[in-house]
Amino acid sequence: MPPRPPKTITLSRDEARRLWLQAQRLDTREPFGSGPEATKAAVEHLGYVQIDTINVIERCHHHILFSRIPTYERGDLAQAQSVDKSVFEYWTHALSYVPVRDIRFHLGEMKAHRDEPKRWSAVGGREEARKLLGRIRRDGPLTIRDIDSDVLVEKAHLWASKKPSKGLLERAFYDGDLVIPARAGMLKTYELTDRHFGWDKRPTPASERQVTAYRLDRALRAQGVVSLDSICHLDAPGKAAVAELIEARVKRRDLMPVAIADSIVPHWMPREGREPAAPQPDLVHILSPFDPLIIQRKRLKLFFGYAHAFEAYLPKEKRIFGYFGLPVLIGDAVVAVLDLKTDRQAGRLLIQQWSWLEGQETPERKALIEAELERFERFQLAR
Repeated sequence: MPPRPPKTITLSRDEARRLWLQAQRLDTREPFGSGPEATKAAVEHLGYVQIDTINVIERCHHHILFSRIPTYERGDLAQAQSVDKSVFEYWTHALSYVPVRDIRFHLGEMKAHRDEPKRWSAVGGREEARKLLGRIRRDGPLTIRDIDSDVLVEKAHLWASKKPSKGLLERAFYDGDLVIPARAGMLKTYELTDRHFGWDKRPTPASERQVTAYRLDRALRAQGVVSLDSICHLDAPGKAAVAELIEARVKRRDLMPVAIADSIVPHWMPREGREPAAPQPDLVHILSPFDPLIIQRKRLKLFFGYAHAFEAYLPKEKRIFGYFGLPVLIGDAVVAVLDLKTDRQAGRLLIQQWSWLEGQETPERKALIEAELERFERFQLAR
């Protein structure tokens, strides 16, 4: 007689939301402690921290870490990247900080890119790239500003560079030949990967099966309750292998199927899952639009009933929440959206627009947000 299929458990939206907040470590004030070790721990737990160039307020990689490490300082990330070498930059769903402990899961991507470059920004011939690598090997790490021999060209893409050498650097970066050991703002320093990590021999790349398991396990750890879309965010080709692994783990009873109220989307969670405890009710987070809790819009809408729109690229007359709206989380509810801007010259955090979500405004919540804004301003201005 074949074994009976595992029973599907049903979670309310409240329960699913609280499990996600626990997994994201947004349910307590100081989940990772403080100092450089907290930065390492946060990146390792989340699996990646997205990097973005937008500088209306502090860049999102610092913002994401500040949301989980109240005493976070920008130098903590610099130490993790440059001194401790516990994090490195590479592509996940976007350019991100990734734990060095996970680097073997990305070595296969690097080899695939060497064999067939696919990044639009990674241009230039192999011989040119070899010459550039030879220069770095001989003269040491460099930035794009150290290369002054370029003949400028027209941009081939909105985010491209007029300097051909930038494409060569990025090709060698995505190939895994170069690593970014440090950055000042968005100015990246490039160094030979093996020399940066002190490798005589590179780690053994993970197999395709191991990479699939890594992606599933990373999502389970950082999301609590997962779907195919949430595991394979912006990676549709990876879904078939992940679905096969999920089926095998369900049969082994390592995972259990989950239904979330009012949704037909299949979800799963570990059999030994956490209890969906409520977060601290007065805990306030002003979140980046690129925070892992916000970036997956459909999931956010399902779990929180809130549809976030990044409106920076919309004409002004079509914006609802403003140019750079930041969702405000109190306890386990998104209650408002603040359009903020840091005026570094004047030394002020500007509130361009304050939008309450329907039915969420109370004097108590306003006072909580105002107190958090003071702390947020000190972080923005490094005070």
